Amino acid sequence: MFWSLSQSYSILRKKMRASPIRIPTVSNDTEWDFCFHLSQQTKIPAHQQTEELYPTGGSEESEEDTKAKEKTIDCMSLPREKLVQSQKKTAQLIKEKMNTQANQELIRCVILSRITFGEEHWKCAQALASLAYGYLTLRGLPAQAKKHAESAKNTLLTWKGKTTSDKEKKEILGALVMLYYTLGVAWLLQNHGREAYFNLQKAERNMKELKELYKGGVCPHGLQVSEKDLTVALGRASLAIHRLNLALAYFEKAVGNIIATKGDRTSDLVTLYEEMAQIEQLRRNHDQAIQYLQQAHSICISLFTEVSPQTAEASVLLAKAYTMSGEARHMDVAEIYFIKSISAYQTALGPEDCQTLMAIEDFYKWLIHNGKKECLMIQVLLYGSEHSKSRGTKNVLTLLQRVSNSSSGWRRKATPGRWDSVCKVIEA
Repeated sequence: MFWSLSQSYSILRKKMRASPIRIPTVSNDTEWDFCFHLSQQTKIPAHQQTEELYPTGGSEESEEDTKAKEKTIDCMSLPREKLVQSQKKTAQLIKEKMNTQANQELIRCVILSRITFGEEHWKCAQALASLAYGYLTLRGLPAQAKKHAESAKNTLLTWKGKTTSDKEKKEILGALVMLYYTLGVAWLLQNHGREAYFNLQKAERNMKELKELYKGGVCPHGLQVSEKDLTVALGRASLAIHRLNLALAYFEKAVGNIIATKGDRTSDLVTLYEEMAQIEQLRRNHDQAIQYLQQAHSICISLFTEVSPQTAEASVLLAKAYTMSGEARHMDVAEIYFIKSISAYQTALGPEDCQTLMAIEDFYKWLIHNGKKECLMIQVLLYGSEHSKSRGTKNVLTLLQRVSNSSSGWRRKATPGRWDSVCKVIEA
């Protein structure tokens, strides 16, 4: 019903990196507060919930008791029907990518579950876990996600321990997988790696227990959190706490699962290969890092063409990987990929787009670092060899070459709407 979690995580990570979202406090959850008070006003008495959900056997009922129970069941039928309708509406809204409306409908599901089953019932806790998951994947609000996940946790754990129905236990375990996954990813988005890993391990244990309840040890396809999603999240949490070998093992497992189900040319693999390359760079295995990024680059070309933003990003990452190796034989290749990335960004997004300018800046810094006069190529790409900016850059580079063994730095000055490349020497 929800987005693919690997896709959602990638979107969230880029969103937070580009423009950090405001994470509201618990007191800001006005939608939930309003609905909570509404549910308290319409709450079915506890003894009526018990009679309906757990009918007693072996004892005679008076005519008045029977009529009272029938009346209660009639009263409950409307909220049950509304709940089913609300769940269907949620699925449709998510399909249409109307995320805010879908999240509001999830709140409605919680309220209807509270009315129908009671606040302490596992189905109400299941609805809360779905709401928490929605706050994470639909709204990008980890603080809200954690709040609702925590409120559902004790109820689900209590019911897990006392239920004797395999069907109920499967649903409860599925809800616990979703709950602990939500907590883990929410902590990860807030840069708390240890807490993230701790909760994701619990999700993994519940996933394992759930698989054991199914013949063949295969989880059902209806789970909100797939095994692949969980494996990827565990890899990222392991990377966050610097357990590099463990992170790589999780990512390799996820890659294997994706290739088995979707083939080896799916976009799901691009981010994973890039993250695996990051691990290999931290381990100083630069050749292996380059191989992973070459795979990501090849997939981008086949899926998005050579002049797409995705291929441009893959090109610049590959260029940086070649430069990090420190090997002279890789310098010319790095330069080729820098130029490819700039060309792709210019074609796909335009010469004044932020990503285009960032790619140019990366290339410029690399050329300066390596003492190359070819820095002029950047200006040529934008303005032509006879433009005043190109001549100005050449003059500045000539000046910089005269300054040897001094503490110097360069910074770019960019003004809105145009590209100004100004090299300044700042002596310590």
